[in-house]
Amino acid sequence: MNERRERANKLRGQGYSYNMSSEKLNISKSTLSCWFKETPFTPNEQVVERIKNGPFKSGQIKHNQRVKDIEKIKLFAEKELGTIAKRDLWMIGIGLYIGEGSKSFETAQISNSDANTIKLTIKWFKDICGLKDDHITLTMHLYPDNNEKECADYWRKITGLPLKQFRKTQIDKRADKSNYKKRKLPHGTVRLSIISNGNPNFGVNLHRKIMGWIESVFKQV
Repeated sequence: MNERRERANKLRGQGYSYNMSSEKLNISKSTLSCWFKETPFTPNEQVVERIKNGPFKSGQIKHNQRVKDIEKIKLFAEKELGTIAKRDLWMIGIGLYIGEGSKSFETAQISNSDANTIKLTIKWFKDICGLKDDHITLTMHLYPDNNEKECADYWRKITGLPLKQFRKTQIDKRADKSNYKKRKLPHGTVRLSIISNGNPNFGVNLHRKIMGWIESVFKQV
């Protein structure tokens, strides 16, 4: 969690409204709403004093009801999905590779900025493809406002990969680049790349096997 979100989370826990948090932190209400849409909210005395009317109370009730509804739907979805078997994981990984994996070059690679997606990718590479840590390398793609050491510590904890598996960080310094991703990607994006490390099955042949799985899926569906 980045510093701005940590500060916003603290204010939300202290009972501050989106309006007040937005004023204090210069963060849009829409961003705050996105961050805390599933977090129950109880206003503090300052908020109650500032807004003594029906619409606020109604908004609080609606927010907390929405939190309950989201939790209920997610619990139902979890039961509906059931336990994921190894073949399920295999197919999930193929779908992930279809969306995020490298297909043009004969190197197995997946890029993403989401921690859970990266965790899932590593589990797929290890449990389905049979890889170990020394077959997986990680390259960070950052912006000038990212702290490289903090990002490296973050991704090391997320992936469990030793720092020796980290490759040279790529920093996007283009002057005409939009500031959008600077605000949205506090830890940048990472690319997981597979190296053979002396095992030919984990080099070009692994990429070809993955592409074979993908082609088989397309043929059948």
